[in-house]
Amino acid sequence: MNQHSQQSIALITGCSTGIGRVTATLLAERGWHVFATARCFDAAKNLASERITPLQLDVTDEASMVAAVEQVRAQAGRIDALINNAGYAQAGPMEEMSMDQVRRQFETNAFGALRMAQLVLPTMRAQGSGRIVNVSTMGGRVVIPFIGLYNSSKFALEAMSDALRMETRLFGVRVIVIEPGGTRTNFNAAATANAQHIITNTNSPYYRFLQPFLRFIAQLEAMSSPPETVAKVILHALTTKRPHARYVATPDARIMLAILPRLSDGMRDALWGWMLGLQKPARRGLSMINTGHS
Repeated sequence: MNQHSQQSIALITGCSTGIGRVTATLLAERGWHVFATARCFDAAKNLASERITPLQLDVTDEASMVAAVEQVRAQAGRIDALINNAGYAQAGPMEEMSMDQVRRQFETNAFGALRMAQLVLPTMRAQGSGRIVNVSTMGGRVVIPFIGLYNSSKFALEAMSDALRMETRLFGVRVIVIEPGGTRTNFNAAATANAQHIITNTNSPYYRFLQPFLRFIAQLEAMSSPPETVAKVILHALTTKRPHARYVATPDARIMLAILPRLSDGMRDALWGWMLGLQKPARRGLSMINTGHS
């Protein structure tokens, strides 16, 4: 039974904190009914209000995703917007990532978003309308050393979004990518927390390079935008008549994406080397690293 026939319906993943939580509140204030989901229900339940229904949804769990979408259909009768916001960053050198970490990063940031789109698209096609907003990052178009696994998952999300956009537009569905830079959430802290066992491993050949990286992350945090900035961009993407394929959502992302993609690979490598202190080791040390000989 449709309990919200006069309201637009949004389903948002990753509403425990940050962008997802703020977006849920903003949409509700603008008259939407929001199904605000989180992997742990307790993290979202205090969002409950007349216009916000909290739900448990784990984007790495098939049964959880199916159940949440079915509940939205049953209660609302339609789905006008899916906002794929759930995600996290795994920091550390690519060489030292376990394959379990690789799989979890992609399951959360890319595969979960695709599966959610697959689950809502039959409803949107039947309606002849709908918008899917995938929250990516400026790191979905440029790679930063030591968060390459995160970048890889967001590159995948961007490619999936492009394909979905072209494939579904004839059904009245619009697929939009949001690309924030740094935001004032616990995102960067969580990224480094996920990598503590790597960052604190003084035996790692990458250890001395990770300290400048951590300082760089701290600088990004200091220059970051509030999550409200990104939430307003998402609202615009949902309500404008002709949404763009991509919205660069914060000032730092606009600067980075205006400059870095224009540089050659060599120039980008040199720039990150300068910014993160990635200096070549002495020749003897380099030989030892390359050959494994002491």
